[in-house]
Amino acid sequence: MMWSNDSQAFLFFSSFEGETMELLKSKILTEGKVLKDDILKVDAFLNHQIDPVLMDAIGKEFASRFAEQPVTKILTIESSGIAPAVMTGLYMNVPVVFARKQKSLTLTDGLLTAQVYSFTKQVNNQIAISSTFISEQDHVLILDDFLANGQAALGLIDLVQQAGATVSGIGIVIEKAFQDGGEKLRDKGFKVESLARIKSLKNKTVDFLDDTREVINE
Repeated sequence: MMWSNDSQAFLFFSSFEGETMELLKSKILTEGKVLKDDILKVDAFLNHQIDPVLMDAIGKEFASRFAEQPVTKILTIESSGIAPAVMTGLYMNVPVVFARKQKSLTLTDGLLTAQVYSFTKQVNNQIAISSTFISEQDHVLILDDFLANGQAALGLIDLVQQAGATVSGIGIVIEKAFQDGGEKLRDKGFKVESLARIKSLKNKTVDFLDDTREVINE
């Protein structure tokens, strides 16, 4: 992302920093549902019904956090990562590519593929992108809605590396910090930015990593 000077970027984004996290946390607490100790349902605003105002704020926040990184493309995975990725691409002025989980009749040539294991569904999924859209010259920001065990992010990293491109960083809307995905990615040296980090979901209580504890609405 290019700015004419550092102060321009600071002035544009500074008023949104902090506000986005509070807006996201409020949505999690008021509209999210804890189904199990490791499952948070957020289909009211993120991965089924989408809140455009929240997505706009998320896009600005990610653009702010990765403003100092060279980014030429954003890569996500269908379908829940697309909305925050598109808004981030809008503010960073870069294209967005999403990896497909389903086979496409039109996406057949020059495919890059990776295997992603879903702990929720307990199945292996093959994800794919066209090599046309990510090249060796690209610096890729990876974005996704959730980070738990890190399998989706690792699959996307695999695709970027197959293309010979560089991973500039990883942005996550909600990280389940009580699972090991974040640790895996950070231990590999990747810059990981998560907007909401959840320490625990036990007893239907959302315990954010900043020790803010709230009982979620039934």
